[in-house]
Amino acid sequence: MKAIIPTGGMGTRMRPLTFTANKHLIPVANKPLILYPVETIAETGIKEIALTYNPGQLDIIQNFLGDGSKWGVKFTYILQENPRGGLSNIFQVCEKFVDGDSFVMHLGDNIFTGGIKNLADHFKKHKPKGLVGLVHHPENVRLGVPYFDENGKLVKYVEKPENPPHDFAVPGVYFFDPIIFNCFKGKDKITPSPRGELEISSAYQWLIDHKYDVDTLEIEGAWLDPGKVQDWLEANFYLLDLNTKTKIGSEFDKTVKVTGRVTVGKNCAITNSHLKGPLNIGDNVNITNSTVGPFTSVYNNCVIIDSTVTESVLMESVVIDKVRKNIENSIIGPNSNISQSNHSEHYSELLVGELSKISL
Repeated sequence: MKAIIPTGGMGTRMRPLTFTANKHLIPVANKPLILYPVETIAETGIKEIALTYNPGQLDIIQNFLGDGSKWGVKFTYILQENPRGGLSNIFQVCEKFVDGDSFVMHLGDNIFTGGIKNLADHFKKHKPKGLVGLVHHPENVRLGVPYFDENGKLVKYVEKPENPPHDFAVPGVYFFDPIIFNCFKGKDKITPSPRGELEISSAYQWLIDHKYDVDTLEIEGAWLDPGKVQDWLEANFYLLDLNTKTKIGSEFDKTVKVTGRVTVGKNCAITNSHLKGPLNIGDNVNITNSTVGPFTSVYNNCVIIDSTVTESVLMESVVIDKVRKNIENSIIGPNSNISQSNHSEHYSELLVGELSKISL
């Protein structure tokens, strides 16, 4: 079995962060998002992974991930020329890579905290032509929803139905036999939806309509889909709470108070501050006279001086300098500089990019 991980997309829901950064490289709980699916696939034992990218993005992704040897796998980079082609188009462009093998497509912006090994093992053992992973979701009206007959067999897969019969939804992991590539050929090939995309639901429905077996299996653990700002903060919150262990990689003196589970990277300089866990601090971070955490991730090369930061995500090389109000529930993009104005208590000075959101 092989795997496909998309790393393209427009990232419109995460703007303005994604004007200058690929969404898949933004950290969640101090780990770039794309590493979660890479590690999840590697845990299944799959050795060959295709990473699809949009025009102009190859160098960014390839320079960051390399050839896959770090995870014991081999990466192949494949261009998806049309970023709006839809999920089915993603694996359509990978037919040559798949080369007659079965495969799983794991969306590059989805996180499965319990892994997907149970799905991969089921697919290898029972050999259906397709496998749909399921999660319970209270708002499945905005997702893909499976429909079953009286025997529990999948008979229909509908995107964003008005009145779902249950709370099951289909997250971003999809298993297929290579027979699926026939859905792009012949008189009954799948066609773009009203929004102009080749939907993943259409590919599964093609299998069902052609009487092929499509199994369903509930996914273990939590499913996180940090596609919007609030979802990103919630995923950061959840993963910090789930995974943070106390691990201090830098030395600091008795002026630093540590409460709860805190991870601190290498070469950090921290003085006269309170670190509240769960908290993850990267490498080369300077913190002085500040309170940081809980539920906060601080990426590499950040500086925090005379400030309080909680329940937030700081990306690389952020500087927060003498900010009197607490910074909470925030995502701060790389190389940003936030400081307190010394001119007046009555106004603020801002240099703000397109589509930014600010609360003062």
